[in-house]
Amino acid sequence: MGWTAADIPDQTGRTVVITGANSGIGLEATRELARNGATVIMACRSLERGEEAAQDVREEILAADIRVEACDLASLESIRSFADRLESDIDVLLNNAGVMAIPRSETDDGFETQFGVNHLGHFALTGLLLENLGLENGRDSRVVTVSSGVHEQGEIAFDDLQSEQSYNQWNAYAQSKLANVLFAYELERRLLTADAQVSSIAVHPGYANTQLQFRGPTKRESRLELAAMKLLNGVVAQSSAMGALPLLYGATVPDIEGGAYYGPGGLLNMRGTPERQGSSDRSYDRETAQRLWDVSSELTDVHYDLPEPKPLVQE
Repeated sequence: MGWTAADIPDQTGRTVVITGANSGIGLEATRELARNGATVIMACRSLERGEEAAQDVREEILAADIRVEACDLASLESIRSFADRLESDIDVLLNNAGVMAIPRSETDDGFETQFGVNHLGHFALTGLLLENLGLENGRDSRVVTVSSGVHEQGEIAFDDLQSEQSYNQWNAYAQSKLANVLFAYELERRLLTADAQVSSIAVHPGYANTQLQFRGPTKRESRLELAAMKLLNGVVAQSSAMGALPLLYGATVPDIEGGAYYGPGGLLNMRGTPERQGSSDRSYDRETAQRLWDVSSELTDVHYDLPEPKPLVQE
């Protein structure tokens, strides 16, 4: 049958931060983690929407231990403020928030929004929360970064990272999702080099029925695209609860292997229960990953207290 939410081990005593926790797969992950005893910190762009979602969970799970904090991944100031307020230790950082295939816009800091929110925002947040994750205390803490199967079409355009010269909404999305996987793998290599007690894992939800698919067509005011997305979501997509399974697998399975990539194992890796998978050839390019790391650190002014990975003797 495969791994399901019924297989989540007891999470009592563990604290999980989830970005984008107020809707879609983030909300489903919040619900199941709270159901199994975790303390969940919902990091949301909108406090109002976050509180509404939290109340929904509390009404279903009376013992739910959750709280909502403001964290806008499109603002480095908001990210730093959230990190400064978070004084407690955390066991899991679930980098889930994202935007998909929207018209070109920019974050508060002048980054192209998809690259800025999906990658740079999470790069900054992770670096600022490393101490909370406990690099040396052996708690089996981990960072789970949510990518997409679309990363397989992505390339990192270092000569135009912010898509200022040319913009295609799907190319920009694919770049940001490839950046997620490159980041997850490079973080794991640096954690291993530091002999840190933290793991980094990449996951993808397959094709899940969420509001994510509707934001681009809505912003473009394209009724045709919107109708097509609604049809695909109704016919092809799996539920948000199923889409959340790879996130929950990455967050809760004991002794999970760092530096791995997990997603649905069914039809075209779009549906089904989670399994370990291979990511694109580009995602394993260590030179690209290190260059992206350096550029991301420069752009965000977030510098990790981690050594560079040891060079490979052979590939």
